[in-house]
Amino acid sequence: MKSKLFGLLGCALLGLTTSIGALAQPPKVVASLLPLHSLTASVMDGVAEPQLLLPGGASPHTYSLRPSEAEHLRHAELVIWVGPELERFLERPLRNLAGDAEKMTLLALDGIPLHPIREGGLWDPHHHDDHSHEPHGHGHSDHHHDHGHGQPHDHHGDYDTHLWLSPAFARQFIDTLAERLAVLDPDNGAAYRANAAATLERIERLDASLHERLASLAELPYLVFHDAYQYFEAHYGLSPVGSVTVSPERQPSARRLSELRQRIRDTGARCVFAEPQFRPSLVTTLVEGTGAEAGVLDPLGATLEPGPDAWFELMERLADDLAACLARA
Repeated sequence: MKSKLFGLLGCALLGLTTSIGALAQPPKVVASLLPLHSLTASVMDGVAEPQLLLPGGASPHTYSLRPSEAEHLRHAELVIWVGPELERFLERPLRNLAGDAEKMTLLALDGIPLHPIREGGLWDPHHHDDHSHEPHGHGHSDHHHDHGHGQPHDHHGDYDTHLWLSPAFARQFIDTLAERLAVLDPDNGAAYRANAAATLERIERLDASLHERLASLAELPYLVFHDAYQYFEAHYGLSPVGSVTVSPERQPSARRLSELRQRIRDTGARCVFAEPQFRPSLVTTLVEGTGAEAGVLDPLGATLEPGPDAWFELMERLADDLAACLARA
């Protein structure tokens, strides 16, 4: 009788231990894009690994979710994405598959200065300098589990969504994420905050290095493939004068290509940059006979290995590729 009693007690204790262990597991975190995944992995280093949703070589403008990626969303407890303005392919899956998960919608975070999309694709240098805006009235709503449910927010519809290309944004994101994770997983709160502090120090060092490297390029004009770099350009005082496409999903017309060639001549633009997610032949054709060089800039990190280093490598490559083409021209 005693042995049976002890056996039952042992089973009960084992079940309790298993239950407590299950509750103590770190949250399952999914990040939509490689740069966001990288910063998240840095904050979660040594605790757990977040799941990356979008492959590095794919474009969020045109992507379709695969079954394995849908499964990651189904089990997620926290989903980190920019918002429906960029990852339109996620609107319905977030509602249908990850309805109970907490959403961290970056365009809705408090205190994030946003740059309006530049009209027409032909701009004056430093057009972005004094035109960033801070959204009002929606900063806290994304803390709720059902925030947005994939629904667009009108006040963000006209803003550049490539926030991660600004070290200033990266700092705010790191701070916010560490606190959000500490609420979801208090047992590892100290680890998240310590990782965040170390990541912020690393960002400071990189930022100082990039400021020094890019200072001599500030007045050199160039064109980008699409208007994805405002946060990088504004932060480092660069001088873009236009974009090849107004929207990555639409090819420019023959008339627009003619206008762009004239723009290159009028501004003395040294480089026109393609992107690895789209056909480079368009840029190669555009620069023929203009004196400008063709280069490549990658806002997403198409060839980078996912992990805590990827965001830092992405920023360094942007600076290196920009400098290499402008120096060559």
